[in-house]
This record gives sequence, structure tokens and C-alpha cells, in this order.
Amino acid sequence: MKTFSERKGLKQVSEVIQIKSMNEALRNSLWNGLDVALWSTDDFIYRQYGEPNIMPLSLALWFDYFKKPIDSRPDRAHKILATIRDYFFSCEWHEVYDFLEFIVSERKRSTPRLAEFLNDLLDRELSGYRFVAGHLADITSQEELTMIEEAARDSRFAGVSAHVDRALQLYADRENPDYRNSIKESISAVESMTRLVSGNEKATLGDALKAIEKSGQLHPALKEGFLKLYGYTSDEQGIRHAMLDEPNLSAADARYFLVSCSSFVNYLKARLH
Repeated sequence: MKTFSERKGLKQVSEVIQIKSMNEALRNSLWNGLDVALWSTDDFIYRQYGEPNIMPLSLALWFDYFKKPIDSRPDRAHKILATIRDYFFSCEWHEVYDFLEFIVSERKRSTPRLAEFLNDLLDRELSGYRFVAGHLADITSQEELTMIEEAARDSRFAGVSAHVDRALQLYADRENPDYRNSIKESISAVESMTRLVSGNEKATLGDALKAIEKSGQLHPALKEGFLKLYGYTSDEQGIRHAMLDEPNLSAADARYFLVSCSSFVNYLKARLH
């Protein structure tokens, strides 16, 4: 909600989604979110019996994230937090996101709703990124978030989910995104799901879709639409045959396939049940 000053035009409202930068308000909000969800919680910094929760988390940070000598880690919990804070407010904008991904991964069992909480802050401060299945990606539609999350985190279909999750990782890599292979993984998720639904593990995508259509579980228009989309990735200039060393693929292409394939996977799951 806009403040009084913003409504009266006395204070500028940021209306630009932050994709390749991070303003002070966004960085501060993310730190405050970590403070509320982690740093200030019971037993995180101080604990009457046993070691505080920051100790195992900081050990993982020094060993796997900072990759610094473990004996360089301060010996007091409050000094460890001060060191982490110094890093957070001095690192590059993209390193903040790297840090958040690491923290969310490390705390996924003990603080399972941390990503959801941070997403609210990312949305409020107009970040161009959101957590999806534990990874930060430049997807801002809540419908897209939910769709991909459902496809990537369904333990009943582990093989299918693994393809979606890998497609998301390749797409969301901020330093070296691999759109070509992201699209391949998205298509592979659909192939895997259609084989499960059709009951034929060796079927091609086309064969599986025809079998599903005959059983009355797939509308013909949907089948034809997806076959055309699949054909685009299989033609002589396409992705799956790798005829071009550097195919002209963009983030928009990879995002489209990730969302479309996740949607189709979820549709097939619903028809299966």
C-alpha cells in the first residue's frame, strides 16, 4: 500500500522491477526478513543448553558457501552474525540472491516457509525474482509460481519432478543460464509424464499422446497443440537434435516452455486421477 507521501506525489514510488540491481530498500527488507525469521528467533544466537542454531548454519556457510578456512570463523555467535551482516551489505546484488538460496536450502526443514516469507518481501519491493521450488527465478506471476512448484515438488512422480526441477535450475542460473538444456528438460518432463499416463515406457511423445487421447483423457486440440510445440523443438533447426552450436534461444523461450510443460504435466496428473 502506498504511503501518504507517495499518494500525494511528495515521494517517488519505485515502479521499475529490479532485475539487474538491488536498491537499498530491497536489500534492507531482505535482511530484516532474515532477522525476523531466523536471527531473532529463540535459540538462534543464544541458547541456555547446547550450541545456538547459528553454529551449524555458519559452519555450512564457511565450508560450502564462503569456502573460507573454518578456523577463520569467529568463536562467538554474535560475532559470526556480525560477519555475515558485513558480507550481506557489502556483496554484489546477485550475491545476495546466492546467499538467500543457500540459506533457504539449509533451513528447508527447520524453517520450511522461509522462501514464502521472502517472496512476500521480493514482491513488495519489486524484485524481478521469486523463489520457485527452492530456486530464485525471474518469474513474477503467482500462477506461474504455483504451477511450476506443483510440477517440481510432487514426490509421487519423482522422475517427472526431477526434469522440471532441473529445467528450473538451468533457467534460473544468473551467472550462466542454459536455456537450450532447460527447454530439453521441460520437454523431457512431459515425455516422462505421458509415458506414465499411457502405460508404455517406450512410447514416443506422439505415441503416448495418441494413446491418452484414445482413452478419452486428452482433448484432441490439446494433443495437436502440444505436438506442434514439440515439433518446434525437434526440427532440423531445433533444440533436441542440437544442429546449431548456439541456437538463438532466450530467457523468454525457456520460461515459456517451463511454464507450458509444467502446466501440461499438472493437467496429465489430474487426468490420471
